[in-house]
Amino acid sequence: MAETLELTSGGRTVKVSNPQKVYFPQTGYTKGDVARYYCAVGDGILRVLRDRPTTMQRFPDGVDGESFFQKRAPKNLPDWIPTGRIAFPSGRHADEICPTEPAAVLWAANLGCLTFHPWPVRREDTEHPDELRIDLDPQPGTDYADAVRAALELRDVLEGLGLRGWPKTSGGRGIHVFVPILPEWTFVQVRRSAIAVARELERRDPERITTAWWKEERGAKIFVDYNQTARDRTIASAYSVRPFAHAPVSAPLRWDEVDSAVPTDFDITTMPARYAEVGDVHADMDDHAFRLDAALELAARDEAEHGLGDLPYPPEHPKMAGEPKRVQPSKARKAT
Repeated sequence: MAETLELTSGGRTVKVSNPQKVYFPQTGYTKGDVARYYCAVGDGILRVLRDRPTTMQRFPDGVDGESFFQKRAPKNLPDWIPTGRIAFPSGRHADEICPTEPAAVLWAANLGCLTFHPWPVRREDTEHPDELRIDLDPQPGTDYADAVRAALELRDVLEGLGLRGWPKTSGGRGIHVFVPILPEWTFVQVRRSAIAVARELERRDPERITTAWWKEERGAKIFVDYNQTARDRTIASAYSVRPFAHAPVSAPLRWDEVDSAVPTDFDITTMPARYAEVGDVHADMDDHAFRLDAALELAARDEAEHGLGDLPYPPEHPKMAGEPKRVQPSKARKAT
């Protein structure tokens, strides 16, 4: 059994230890299989992660073992992988890896990193997001087909606001849509824009789409998780391997593929062939940067005309000005 596997990506060779170690027991896929996958899609995932502070979701013993999110760059970080300093809502800081070449992804994969969670900022300016990210999350009683319907409606909402989104599978049942934006707005303003988009989407299809933060109020609908735009909340990157039994990946899609795609078709064995055939279908994202003025104007109208202000932040986030009480509705009724 080989003790190490040497892979070259972007002109740099990385050693992968214990390549025969099984990471996905149901399929038998190994650590080496994961590393070879990331080598095959190296340029694509580098485009996604380039210069972004990135949290590593590590599974050193495979998907059936313990896992953890590593935000701070490890002490053994090679000198050719830069870092970026990000500020958490608590005010604390951390230096996270910021890949600038595809070999950085292989290096992380050798540490058991399956899923990459990049911040929506670049290391040269970590206070102003350059992506608006929309997470369409199917709730119990719904599935990918429901997320597809929501995504196609979302596309129309975005176009009405002068925005364009790039869709991808989540690697599970959901769909993510990313909008490249000019880095001129704060995290609070970008989240406010996401809430406005989500509310417009909900208005168009209230029987199938919800912005309700509390699970007990969502029902069998697609939840538009606006809090994925809050500071320190991240979404699994395109091309990331997800920690499910069949080793699926988050697959970038063209809009004309969304309603025909089957998320289970995209895994570490099938994506390399697709990538070799069609390349990175989101390669042009970096050629665009949209403004959020219309979305923020919509948010202002919602508040002025309908009294729709802020929505609750995640529980670990400090209380924000104008935020409603973070009290579960059923508990609030009991207290009353």
